[in-house]
Amino acid sequence: MNKAMVIGNLGSAPEVRYTRNETPVATFSVASTERWKDSNGNKQEHTEWHRVVAWGKLAEICGEHLNKGDKVFIEGKLRTRKWEDQEGTTRYTTEINARELEMLGGRQDGAGSPPQDDSVEPPMPDDVPF
Repeated sequence: MNKAMVIGNLGSAPEVRYTRNETPVATFSVASTERWKDSNGNKQEHTEWHRVVAWGKLAEICGEHLNKGDKVFIEGKLRTRKWEDQEGTTRYTTEINARELEMLGGRQDGAGSPPQDDSVEPPMPDDVPF
């Protein structure tokens, strides 16, 4: 099974482009932050950045409704792309190919929307084998 689920905040507004066939595609990044206390009781934090790609109607929704800082739940599958840069070096990138998106409320810094309950959990899919 290839399934990725991320809750985080947008690093920038989605960029929507169109393929030659006029299919919309949106790209954006989402930051998920893990916080914990180490063995000495010191607060620790690690932020992971995820590149997200959405296609079709979902791409249009992302472009119309998402802004930098918005908290979202993204569900999709991981895809790794390979290409050559201008110097001929082979490059790779791994992206979440979004299938579902749920807007979870206000921005992390509190700007814009009123504060929301951060305890919101994404819906559990019916096909999870546990």
